[in-house]
Amino acid sequence: LSLSKSVLVTSLGRGGLAPLYASTVSKETYGVALVGLGSYTLNHLAPALEQTTNCRLTALVSGTAEKRSLYGELYGIPQSHLYDYDNFDEIAQNPDVDVVYVVLPNSMHAEYSIRAAKAGKHVITEKPMGISVQECRDMIDACERNKVTLNVGYRSHYDPGHRIIKQIAREHPKGAYKYVQADHGFIIGDPTQWRLKKALAGGGALYDLGVYCIQAARYATGKNPVAVSAWETKTDLVKFAEVDETVSYYLSFDDGAIANCTTSFNFKADRLHVSYANENSTAEIRSAFNYSGQQTFVNGRLIRTPRVSQQALQLDGICQTIRQGSESPISGAQGLIDLQIIEAIEASIADGGKRVPIRYG
Repeated sequence: LSLSKSVLVTSLGRGGLAPLYASTVSKETYGVALVGLGSYTLNHLAPALEQTTNCRLTALVSGTAEKRSLYGELYGIPQSHLYDYDNFDEIAQNPDVDVVYVVLPNSMHAEYSIRAAKAGKHVITEKPMGISVQECRDMIDACERNKVTLNVGYRSHYDPGHRIIKQIAREHPKGAYKYVQADHGFIIGDPTQWRLKKALAGGGALYDLGVYCIQAARYATGKNPVAVSAWETKTDLVKFAEVDETVSYYLSFDDGAIANCTTSFNFKADRLHVSYANENSTAEIRSAFNYSGQQTFVNGRLIRTPRVSQQALQLDGICQTIRQGSESPISGAQGLIDLQIIEAIEASIADGGKRVPIRYG
């Protein structure tokens, strides 16, 4: 397995961070409204929009008046472009908003994505796309009816290390199967937070972190799994009374490839490893799913990748696909597939780890 010149140029750029989307940038930029002013919005997305080329922050939505006032002033957002959840639909009349980014608890993704689509705005929703397959289908239908795009906040697709993994999968000989190990976990804190409430989160570690591992398994193999066996481990019956604590799942692919994945809210894990059958070849990312600090290795050799804002690259990449009318790698169709896999994982857990076929469509 060799790392081709195209991978290095695409992922690393010449002499530093590649201007990944600069070749098609016009003077037009897309106005973005951020819905929900929690820590991810304020610490990552809003600052990222100050680094983007294809889009800019033009509106904020929050149920807290103090946050609207404080962050509206900080980012220079006029009062007319500050919304609460009751008057959110009035965003339809705002020509400065082209894209709505929904950054709310999981159970609210579908509602606000559908409302944004009805307002005629392109939609980005944080992961997981929804808390059921049916919600995802409803979101896709709403966006198609209103002729707007739908994307999911899968930022890893724009990380240089993960782009190397994707490129290797595209260039690797067909029929040579792969073994993937993807683990992601952290020790969750406040026991009263929304991520531990099923009504708001839909599920626990599987919904919050598992989608990263599922995505990685899919793009490391270049395929979708056909079946899964899964098990849940729970050590704290009080803290995790409503949602899963640790889930391990074994994904099978039609060419013999396999992926072992584990997600947890009760231990730290953050690694993606790919081995190639009948070869002495590997690719690995340590700190794989974090916001920064990734270390990428191919055949044990450290590949130096630039420091990037995954969120800025993601936002610019989405807006480029909107401008070009091209297919997005993180479209709503991809989010639907992940929920179909998650529902198969849940079915396997309920049946004691029995192998469950994954149904798409």
